[in-house]
Amino acid sequence: MHALLDAIALAGRQPPSADARRLFHGRGGRHPGEEAWTLDLFPPVALLTSHRQADEAELAAVDQALASHWPALVPGQPLCWVHQCRDGLQVQTRLMAGTLPEPHHALEAGARFELHLLRGRNHGFFLDMAEGRRWLRDHVARQPGARVLNLFAYTCAFSVVALQAGAAEVVNVDMSAGALATGRRNHALNGVEGGARFWAHDLFASWAKVRRAGPFDVVVVDPPSYQKGSFVATKDWARVLRRLPELIVPGGHALLCLNAPELPEAFLRETLAAEAPALRVLQRLAPALGFTDVDADRALKALVVRRPASDL
Repeated sequence: MHALLDAIALAGRQPPSADARRLFHGRGGRHPGEEAWTLDLFPPVALLTSHRQADEAELAAVDQALASHWPALVPGQPLCWVHQCRDGLQVQTRLMAGTLPEPHHALEAGARFELHLLRGRNHGFFLDMAEGRRWLRDHVARQPGARVLNLFAYTCAFSVVALQAGAAEVVNVDMSAGALATGRRNHALNGVEGGARFWAHDLFASWAKVRRAGPFDVVVVDPPSYQKGSFVATKDWARVLRRLPELIVPGGHALLCLNAPELPEAFLRETLAAEAPALRVLQRLAPALGFTDVDADRALKALVVRRPASDL
């Protein structure tokens, strides 16, 4: 785990920042033999994730490295870090040092998002989507008053960003009422409660309601890659994309996010071409800082698409 320890030392030599960020991305394959490790910093807490069982010697080495560089990483704060082991379907989370702040928030570009690092696999905020949020913020800022549809909204980070940038309304749709409750609190944290709507619905049973609310200037589609009873990418992307054009105003845009390492970019492009040929791919967003991958097809795929002003 030399590369992981070197990354901690390198981060300790950089100017400190209150923003959440990834310090080490072994999953990207750029450090052979260390693919199991990722390290994120959510000041004042670090989160080490291992995708295999970690032995106590390895954890002790990380603890020593973090302790050595913590004064530079998080000035004025005591060492605090969490280890989460994801070994297959099993998830084990341990507080390794310190005391978690309560409440604990991730900061990004002036926005705050509620975090629960000891709760399990999904702690409330995904760092790899930073470029998607940046794109949405910039896009809405150029189109103040835009109406946005946020599908598979989870804890509604896209909605917060859109409203901060000047959106008139965001409709957040997710099956999980609990995730949307966190989303409501995220809006309150950032003072953007007005204009947000929260629908705890199964999208596939609620198309008529969603369609009546539209069309929208921007649609964000960020589903899980595989979640039994909710979304399975290999079959459900087609179901979403064939209905997507009717949800977008002529000349409007959508952000399509595929986070399934086993599915290449071509899968999303080909499904789009088959199910919604009127929509045009404008660009694939660059990976978020710290998330570079040796294989672009295994990384997060985020495509910006546009419905032509005229479909004729």
